[in-house]
Amino acid sequence: MGATSGGLWGRGEQQDFRSRVRGTLLGVALGDALGAPVDCLGLGAIREAHGPEGLRDLVPAHGRRGAVTHVTQLTLFSVDGLIRAQVRRDTGAWHPPTDLHRAYLRWAATQRDWGPDERREEDGWLAREEWLYARRGPSRPLLIGFGDDTMGTLEAPKNPAEAGPEAVARSAPFGLLVGWEPQLVTQLAVECAAQTHGHPVACLAAGAYAVIVHALARGDDLDGAVQKALALLAARHGHQPVSEALQHALGAVRQGMPTPDRVEELAGQGTAAGLLAVAVYCALVSEDVRHGLCLAVNHSGSSGAAGALTGGLLGALYGETALPPAWLAELEGRPTLLVLADDFAMEMTQGPALHGPTGSSPAWLARYPRGTR
Repeated sequence: MGATSGGLWGRGEQQDFRSRVRGTLLGVALGDALGAPVDCLGLGAIREAHGPEGLRDLVPAHGRRGAVTHVTQLTLFSVDGLIRAQVRRDTGAWHPPTDLHRAYLRWAATQRDWGPDERREEDGWLAREEWLYARRGPSRPLLIGFGDDTMGTLEAPKNPAEAGPEAVARSAPFGLLVGWEPQLVTQLAVECAAQTHGHPVACLAAGAYAVIVHALARGDDLDGAVQKALALLAARHGHQPVSEALQHALGAVRQGMPTPDRVEELAGQGTAAGLLAVAVYCALVSEDVRHGLCLAVNHSGSSGAAGALTGGLLGALYGETALPPAWLAELEGRPTLLVLADDFAMEMTQGPALHGPTGSSPAWLARYPRGTR
C-alpha cells in the first residue's frame, strides 16, 4: 500500500487538504450529533416531538446539545489508527488493518474502563481524552467484534451475518488517504469492516463509502465519485446490493423535490447499503450542509448513522467552512476533533519530516507511539 510523500504537496494543496480533513471529521460528528436524539424513532414520533417539519436543529441527547455517539468515537480512533500505521511503517511493520484493529481495541477499553488513568504511555494521547470514555450506546456487534484480541478478517469475519451501518459509519477516514490508489482505499475499508460487521453488504458498503470520500477529497464532484465507486464495486463478488442501492440513490435525485418518504424508501431495512444510499442522495440534493443533514436524519431508522455518513460526504466535498457555525459551536469534543484532523493532515503531507530517515520528532512519536498496542 502506498502513501503520499510530504515533498509532493504545495502550500495551497496542503491547506485545501486540511480543510477537507477537518470538514470530513467535523461533518461526521455533526451528523451524528444531529441524529442521535431521534435515532431509530419512527418518522411519526419525530414529527410529534419536533413539529411537522421534523428535527431541524440540534436538541439534547446524552445530557447536552451537540453530544456525539460511538460513531464519532470510532471515527476518531480510525484516524488514530491510520496515523499510527504510517508511523509504524518506518519499523517495517506495515499492515494497516492490524493497526486499525489495535486502535479499535483502545476504543473498546474506553467502554470498559472508568477513565484515562488506566491508560499506558503507548496508548497515545487520544486514549487519554476523558470525554471519549462516555458510553453512547455501542451495539452488540461492536462490543462482540472488539470484545477480545482476535481480529476479524475477510476469511474469518466477526459477526458474519451482520449487515448494519456501524462499520461503514466509521470509514470516512480511509477515504482521506488521498495518496493511496482507490483500490487500496477500498480494500482497507472492506478489511476493517470485517472486524465487526462481516456480512458482504456491510464490508462492501464501507469500501464504497471510503472510495467516494477519497474521490471527493481529491476534488471530484459527488456524482463522479459515486461512478468511481460503482466501477470498483463491479469487480467484487457480492457487490449487487450495494451497487443497486447507489444506483437507486442516483435515480431518486431525478424524481422531484426531496422528501422524507423518499429517504425512508432508500433506507429500506436499514442495512449499510441502504444508509449509504441515503447519504449519497441527501448530499446530492442538499441546498447546503444544514439542509442535507436535516434531510438525512428525519426518517424511521438509524438517524445517527445516516447523519454521520452524509456529513462526511458534505465535509469532504466542501471543506470545513461550509459547516454550520452555530452547530460547530455546540459540538461535543470539537477541540479534540480539530487537533486530530490537523495531525492527520500533517502526517499525510509531512510524514517524512516527522519520522523519516533523516530524523524524527520525539513529541510526535510520544503522541503516536510505535508500540504494539
